[in-house]
Amino acid sequence: MSSSEEISWISWFCSLRGNEFFCEVDEQYIQDKFNLTGLSEMVPHYRHALDMILDFEHEDELPDDQVQEVEQAAEALYGLIHGRFILTNRGLARMLEKHQAGEFGTCPRVFCENQPVLPVGLSDLPGESTVKLFCPKCNEVYTPKASRHQHVDGVYFGTSFPHMLFAVHPEERPEQNLSKYQPKIYGFKLHPTAYERMRAKKQRDQELEKQSRA
Repeated sequence: MSSSEEISWISWFCSLRGNEFFCEVDEQYIQDKFNLTGLSEMVPHYRHALDMILDFEHEDELPDDQVQEVEQAAEALYGLIHGRFILTNRGLARMLEKHQAGEFGTCPRVFCENQPVLPVGLSDLPGESTVKLFCPKCNEVYTPKASRHQHVDGVYFGTSFPHMLFAVHPEERPEQNLSKYQPKIYGFKLHPTAYERMRAKKQRDQELEKQSRA
């Protein structure tokens, strides 16, 4: 990002390919130290990373070998801040707009009929799981279709986000669809134990065949 561009670091980061699930966090939120409690111990080069996110200029320039480290730290720090911001009213409103626009994709399950999904983490600890997509119609989670989203840490969205959104905006939650695909052969439904019975019968036939050969 050249110095001649007026775009903020936050806008630039959210516009990157692979970061489509992120919304823009208010700078006022980031500048409130209370909202960042505990993050300084989780991210290296914390002060430089925070200043980079807020577009603050540093009097002392970083050595070349540290610039990339600070850039990576800034991305991780923004992700952790994002996970907190989207639980606030402002954050929920921004993510709701993206959800209503279908920016997170749709459920791959046939019976959910292209229900829009929401990003969710399976853990609230960094590095444990990548972001998944939660479908509010079937209450299942799925791996994002695009590979560029399959490396985003799930902690940047957290385990509570989609459920908090529907708690605050219950009118946005769709009716549950519990329909399931029913296996059939020639139009007849298979009994739940049909495969087990067929497997047991085949094993008995094999045993009888072995005994007849002995």
